[in-house]
Amino acid sequence: MNPFWRIFFVLAIFSIAMGFLEAAVVIYLRELYYPEGFKFPLSPIPPAIAGIELLREAAAIIMLLAIGIIAGKNAVQRFSFFIFCFGAWDIFYYIFLKLFLDWPDSLFTWDILFLIPVPWIGPVIAPCILSMSMILLTLLIAYYYQYDLRVSISKREWLLLIAGAVSVIFSFMWDYIHYLLSNKRSSLWTPLSQEQMFNDITGYVPQSFNWTLFTLGELLLLLATGLLVNRHNKLLKLR
Repeated sequence: MNPFWRIFFVLAIFSIAMGFLEAAVVIYLRELYYPEGFKFPLSPIPPAIAGIELLREAAAIIMLLAIGIIAGKNAVQRFSFFIFCFGAWDIFYYIFLKLFLDWPDSLFTWDILFLIPVPWIGPVIAPCILSMSMILLTLLIAYYYQYDLRVSISKREWLLLIAGAVSVIFSFMWDYIHYLLSNKRSSLWTPLSQEQMFNDITGYVPQSFNWTLFTLGELLLLLATGLLVNRHNKLLKLR
């Protein structure tokens, strides 16, 4: 097996294990706070537990970043390994929840994705689409590396990737921010305390997902991927 693909195999195993670990934590939380099944609005959570939950989310991202940094030999590899692990972790998280809880009911079931800096909310299919986009970009980068081609991401491609990521992230935050503004909540304009944020969200029920913003972000990400592929295909032909 090519050494580069061997790294991918190990990263995939790591990401699947992390997906199981994340699902296990959520299963415990739902058993404690949602014995009759997860639904909005969220059940009240003690401030101490809320604080631990925020730190757990941050720790998961740090772990994914760390494994990407350890496995990669340069900035592009580290970035691609990070987004590959993130995408695989997220997809297998939902796979394990489906296996053990028979949840979500459908790909359009609402879920809470993150809590930092404000809750990210969306139908399950949205983070899965984003995760597949991440995995696709990484596999394309890996494809060029197997030809010993030094892969780079141009400034224009970075800008598109960043703009796409920001657009997608705001699509997840959009409905909750609208809820805060509609209810004149102060937490949008002042630093969030753990207690304040979890008090706010216990009255929140998702209303709509900003598919326009999400689609725009996805198109920007795919455009960056297409430009990268086109540029490296030309380099391969020159060999």
